[in-house]
Amino acid sequence: MAHHASAKQRIRRNNRRTKINRNRISKIRTLVKKVEVAIESGDRDDAMSAFRLAQPELHRGINKGVMQRNTVNRRLSSLSARIKVMS
Repeated sequence: MAHHASAKQRIRRNNRRTKINRNRISKIRTLVKKVEVAIESGDRDDAMSAFRLAQPELHRGINKGVMQRNTVNRRLSSLSARIKVMS
């Protein structure tokens, strides 16, 4: 257990940030899953609209430091390619 006040503050701060980051990652996963479900159903318009909602959230994940840039770029690229094939 921490003994210094600054260490206790750091623990409290880390717990708050962990909650926020977990919520952010969960939201991103949900949005990506919606895109994948729309692709599986074969509805291109739904897939495109879901993709447009997921894209800025994924980029926000990069800016907030919860996801790596290459991971996001790879996911967006693969989703985009799968939607493109649908037409």
